[in-house]
Amino acid sequence: MDFNEFYQLALKLKNLPLPGTDSHNKMSPDLRIQWLKQNKVEDVNPKRAGVMALFYPDVEQETRLLLILRKVYKGVHSNQIGFPGGKVEMIDKDLRDTALRETHEEVGVPPKEIEVIKGLSEVYIPPSNFLVKPYIGVYPQPKPFVKEEKEVESLVEVYLKDFMDDSNHIQEILSTSYAKNINVPAFKLNGYTVWGATAMMLSEIKELLRQVL
Repeated sequence: MDFNEFYQLALKLKNLPLPGTDSHNKMSPDLRIQWLKQNKVEDVNPKRAGVMALFYPDVEQETRLLLILRKVYKGVHSNQIGFPGGKVEMIDKDLRDTALRETHEEVGVPPKEIEVIKGLSEVYIPPSNFLVKPYIGVYPQPKPFVKEEKEVESLVEVYLKDFMDDSNHIQEILSTSYAKNINVPAFKLNGYTVWGATAMMLSEIKELLRQVL
């Protein structure tokens, strides 16, 4: 889809209610759904984080969505696909600021050049005890991304049309930090399996976009 057309339609997202948990559950392993039924997130005092789902035009003005592949490191999210973003720092005014600052640090996009369209439903991640707030942003006049070499292995630039294509919904047997060989719903994007919290956030974004595209 041409980015200018996408941008005008995306502005309509501001007035839409969030699909929330129902959209998350479509991409959640059963174990996670059961955990949330039996536990209260506020009881575990989660750390907070903000991430940015960034839409932008490529050189041909086709709309793309930016994901990143994280570096291999000693942590539960090692070598996984995610959004630019990270944990709250003392300098952040709010979670929106966190998402913008981290996007700047990880992929080189200045906060003033991102138009934040909408905040999304928070997603709790039990293995790392993070409560994550995603935002939809647009980057209308993109410059080349500059990845943070210590944290970002590579950029994953997904065509909007591929993201919206239902044939890219899959089920895959995965071993996670909390279970072995479980059936997990996921997206297959640019050859990568995108699952877990990122897939849940993508599911809510996709449901919102279906209402305006």
